[in-house]
Amino acid sequence: MLVGTLFSALGRGLTLPFLFIYLTEVRHLSGTTVGLLIGWFGLLTLAVSPLSGSLIDRFGARRVVMPALLIEAVGVGSLALVGNTWQAAAALTLSGLGASTIWAGQNTILTSITGEQERQRVFGLQFALLNLGIGIGSATAGTIVDTARPGTFQLIYLLDMLCYAGPFLILLTMPGVGRRLVETPTLNENGRKRGYAEVLRHKPFRRLIIFSVLLTVSGYAQLEVGFTGFATKVAGVTPQIIGYAFTANTIVIVLAQLLVIRKLQGRSRTRALAAVGGVFGVAWLVLGLAGYVDGSNAVLSAVIVILFGAIFAVGETMLSPVSPALVNVLATDELRGRYNALSSMVWGMSAIVAPVSAGPLLGAGLGGVWIALVTAGTLAASLVALSLRKLITPEQDGRLAEPATPAAPVPVPA
Repeated sequence: MLVGTLFSALGRGLTLPFLFIYLTEVRHLSGTTVGLLIGWFGLLTLAVSPLSGSLIDRFGARRVVMPALLIEAVGVGSLALVGNTWQAAAALTLSGLGASTIWAGQNTILTSITGEQERQRVFGLQFALLNLGIGIGSATAGTIVDTARPGTFQLIYLLDMLCYAGPFLILLTMPGVGRRLVETPTLNENGRKRGYAEVLRHKPFRRLIIFSVLLTVSGYAQLEVGFTGFATKVAGVTPQIIGYAFTANTIVIVLAQLLVIRKLQGRSRTRALAAVGGVFGVAWLVLGLAGYVDGSNAVLSAVIVILFGAIFAVGETMLSPVSPALVNVLATDELRGRYNALSSMVWGMSAIVAPVSAGPLLGAGLGGVWIALVTAGTLAASLVALSLRKLITPEQDGRLAEPATPAAPVPVPA
């Protein structure tokens, strides 16, 4: 499963940075149209995720993920052939239908084939491989693509399509993996099958979702628009420096993830999540310092922006193993697909909210206000994480039980 993650990440990295450039500069669609198409992709994944969770619980993750991989492959491959708006919309619709299901299904499968003591390590390693694959794919595509040669962009989308064959073939060789976790679903107090109502009534999980929304809206989701906009318009760095910041981010994740996993083992998950909010907050304040320099010292501004990427990565290495492990320790096998689907929906919601909040503030010259808001959001997420601690057991929180004090030896007569 981890090798399959690496394959799909390689393909994702090949095309991730270039969709807007490809559709506007190679296929000559307007920027407004492309923005709406990308927004449609986000809305579609958000809308379909709840359905995917129900299907995973009903039929098993395998029967849902494998068709989704094929649909996603057809979608990204079709982008190589688009020539107008409706064709791009159709290709992105297929891609969105596949993407909305894959992540929740893969997390459900990983949970089903690992024990409680392994999951945190596995999810952390999955995240490191994801970033490694995206980094290698992006660097490779950067040496291939040329807006004057449309065939180079068609090549990377076809390669992306082939990369989805990796996880599909791997699942095909493991017929016992990803089956339905509960054959006979139980009924709730009203005599109906359990569903999203039970998941949403789960108070610790609701608290975890609130934390995730606050953290992603104020953290991850701000990278694409907020960070890049602030770095170029306020800090005055070049797009090349932004690329270096993302490179530094990837390098820190790949190098530090295994060390962080070892340090987190046996420690409180809620405190680790609170620490993530603190690290993200520090990263935003460091970026704000680059805005204070305001391009008066180009080298210093560049160093600070790159440092932001490295600091942000430290928080990511703490979040990636802990958050999915906590989601799945709170979940039941009967509803595990729904728990993972709701958890993955947070990313879709944040991707819609964050650009709407960052764009107008930066456009109005209120970069300092934006820094203050995202920093406050990450710190608020930390407080929510700490409040979750009292709602779960020490075992769910990942804390090792205190060793029992050995009893005094009883003298035995000679």
